[in-house]
Amino acid sequence: MQATVTAQHSAVSAEDDRALAAVFSAYTVSATCWLLFATAVGLLLAFKFGAPDFWAAKYLTFGRLRPIHTNDTFYGWASIGLVGLAYYVAARSSGTKLYSIKLAWIGLALFNLAAVAGTIALELGYNWGDLEYREWPWPIRLVFLAALLVTGWNLIGTVARRTTEDIYLSNWYTVCGVLWTCVIAIVATLPWYQHGLGQVAISGFYMHNAVGMWFTPLALGVFYYAIPKILSRPIYSYALGVFAFWTNLLFYPLLGGHHFLFSPLPWWLQTTAIVFSVAMLVPVWGGSANYLLTMRGRYRDMTHSYPLMFIFVAVIGYLFGSTQGTVEAFRSMQAIWHLTNFTVGHSHLTMYGFVTFAVWGGIYALLPLATHKSPGRLGIALHFWMALVGSFIYVIALSIGGTIQGLDWLHQRPFIQSVTDMAPYWVWRGAGGLLMFLSHIVFAWNVWRMTSGQTGNAGSPILARTEGAAA
Repeated sequence: MQATVTAQHSAVSAEDDRALAAVFSAYTVSATCWLLFATAVGLLLAFKFGAPDFWAAKYLTFGRLRPIHTNDTFYGWASIGLVGLAYYVAARSSGTKLYSIKLAWIGLALFNLAAVAGTIALELGYNWGDLEYREWPWPIRLVFLAALLVTGWNLIGTVARRTTEDIYLSNWYTVCGVLWTCVIAIVATLPWYQHGLGQVAISGFYMHNAVGMWFTPLALGVFYYAIPKILSRPIYSYALGVFAFWTNLLFYPLLGGHHFLFSPLPWWLQTTAIVFSVAMLVPVWGGSANYLLTMRGRYRDMTHSYPLMFIFVAVIGYLFGSTQGTVEAFRSMQAIWHLTNFTVGHSHLTMYGFVTFAVWGGIYALLPLATHKSPGRLGIALHFWMALVGSFIYVIALSIGGTIQGLDWLHQRPFIQSVTDMAPYWVWRGAGGLLMFLSHIVFAWNVWRMTSGQTGNAGSPILARTEGAAA
């Protein structure tokens, strides 16, 4: 079963390979464009904290730009990038061609249509209320749901054509991630029970599951394919991967209530969310151990493989970000950190340090295999170090500043004192954000070299097999 990862796909024609490469490239290029746009908006927002009157025109206010930044990061960059990777992984791990190239292109068009329409609507002041990560008007979210349905159908059709009896572990995560998100999107759109506290409960359900049941399983599915591919060795434990899959499904859907501790939501619902947040340590630590043990004995190879370095950082981001989320879920911690800038640092640790680094690692590992073009060594090194250092500065600054901010509130100091105390940390947030954005420009250059431009000198992302690699 694990040999599927490195098996030859002789039944697939060269024409099928070219079609898959074109789809993978198009999704990557499209996602990269959204990354540049969304993070340019985010950088502007970062500087508005220190200079609120900077570009304070009607269409550049914080209230309009912030949901544009978050929604385009979620549904433009991360969603499209991960779906492109999922298509490539599904076809290659199943030893077959993509079920429908046409459906893949339709899905890409629908994803982009939703993101463009959502951005325009938010900029013009049309939204569905203050519902985090689902501010798009409901007709636009239906377009996104249609894209998910098309994607799910295509992935299932591809895996159903597999040349092996078993379904490779990556496809458990990616296919089910799409199906779970279809359910989440439908629940979040139906209006009948979304009044008063019902709306609050659904907001918690949706905002947390958009990360944990959409981005997380797709990113983990990429890990289960890319890590063995790069290292030319099987995953450490297939059984541990299956165990993490089912425990993630068991515990994650009920976490959303911990976003609303001390709210009028039923106390038992809040407590349930805390208990399940602690239980999430099981799939997080189990899955992280599986990835790290697969890399065991090959850590020195990271000096020769930036794709592996990106994925390693993503695994560490998954481990620490999720563990931090468990700690944050306790009421004693929420009393300090809730509604502070600490939570912004946490969200960037997970969505950037985990999900975004996972997408980058997957693209650098797999796109050159599809297009037979590589980025330059200097380009990929610049991207890695600027993104890593920038995100480190960003997360640490907001974590420290957010803690000080929360303690000011806890000690009932004047609110303006917390604003004054946060000011230097907002400057560091802008500095880190600037490095992160510059790394995205370098990434765009690397994507161009891997798709349409002149190939670079980075070499193959696949490392040579070492003695005892199959152990």
